[in-house]
Amino acid sequence: MSDVALFVENLSKSFKIAHEGNRRGGYRTLRDDLIGLPRRLLARLSRNGRSAVEIFWALKDVSFQVEKGEVVGIIGRNGAGKSTLLKILNRITEPTSGTAEIYGRVGALLEIGTGFHPELTGRENIFMNGAILGMGRAEIRRKFDEIVAFADIEKFLDTPVKRYSSGMYVRLAFAIAAHLDPEILLIDEVLAVGDTEFQKKCLGKMEDVATKEGRTVIFVSHNLGAIAQLCSNAIWLDAGEIRVTGKSSSVVAQYLTANARRGEIAWPNGTANRHVDEFKLFAVRIRNAEGRVTSALENTKPFSIEIDYAIAKPLWNLRVGFSLMTSTGFCVFETYDADHPEFRSGRAPGHYTARCQIPGQLLSPATYLVSVNAGMPRNKNLCAPGNVLVLDVEDTSVRGSMPARRGIIQPHLSWKQEARHVRETSLAH
Repeated sequence: MSDVALFVENLSKSFKIAHEGNRRGGYRTLRDDLIGLPRRLLARLSRNGRSAVEIFWALKDVSFQVEKGEVVGIIGRNGAGKSTLLKILNRITEPTSGTAEIYGRVGALLEIGTGFHPELTGRENIFMNGAILGMGRAEIRRKFDEIVAFADIEKFLDTPVKRYSSGMYVRLAFAIAAHLDPEILLIDEVLAVGDTEFQKKCLGKMEDVATKEGRTVIFVSHNLGAIAQLCSNAIWLDAGEIRVTGKSSSVVAQYLTANARRGEIAWPNGTANRHVDEFKLFAVRIRNAEGRVTSALENTKPFSIEIDYAIAKPLWNLRVGFSLMTSTGFCVFETYDADHPEFRSGRAPGHYTARCQIPGQLLSPATYLVSVNAGMPRNKNLCAPGNVLVLDVEDTSVRGSMPARRGIIQPHLSWKQEARHVRETSLAH
């Protein structure tokens, strides 16, 4: 086990969920219990003996192993058990059953403020966190300036952290977790709170920690592009169980395409977000240059994305569109019908087909995903079914026999060349 950083075997975690109707919060007195006794007895009888407490399994028999210096991503939908797993690994939560053995000093960035004392200043919390990690004061001092510079909180260093914004919390928390030399770094989705520049800074630091410093990183994120880029392996959690584990690019691709179709997807009764009755999405399809519905496309020819929908009442500022994603989660482009002025006015009730043509000689040969979205910006999101279609772009260009070119896109660009008479002797100088 000398090369093992984490060893997890048959790990499970359950929670009890009470289903007492009309239960009020706060403390109950003996008088409240006596008055409410008849009601509770009747409720118990009406349930025909069923328990008022439901057991919810956040994790079920999860087993995996992480080698020292490995970077592992954990992906899954909200409620899949990702954060619960990290809390168990960080000894915040006790498992119901199973074991999680950790070989090394752990630094973690989980929920905002975890591990901080709100009454202490940023400076004091740096030293407190270092002490929790088992570091001496001199060791913390050596890292202190680097932490403050990375977090960019020098002006607020002696301010109690309870007065920090969520962004300041995250910056300081990440700086402490990444710079105080933990052997195992646990990072949850809280990076999403920071601004774009700080997220890039954090991802760069994580890459340095993993590749240059050889530390173990467990990274939970919905940023699948970052997972595919930073992590060698990934774990897909689904309803508390491991659904797929393996190379990150493969796991991300399987996760993204799990519910997607090829060629066309239809909802006979329409689909929309919850509590939306003014908009229904009925179908999304891919048509090749000849107008045939297919998922196999030639990179030299154009193709179209069609979206069938209906609206039940006049809608202003409506936009319907899609994003094209790579199989590893990177967005190639995003486009909406409202990008064109003629579609920015109000739309009357009725059935519509929105059609967008993608030119030939644009995409590199690869597998892509279509993710549809409809809504009214800064007002209401109407429908977001996620990745609905998969398409395969095949290389049929004249350069198909030549070495593959890099890049997500391969546009056919215009070149010009001017020939000039040059003396042979001029090329020698």
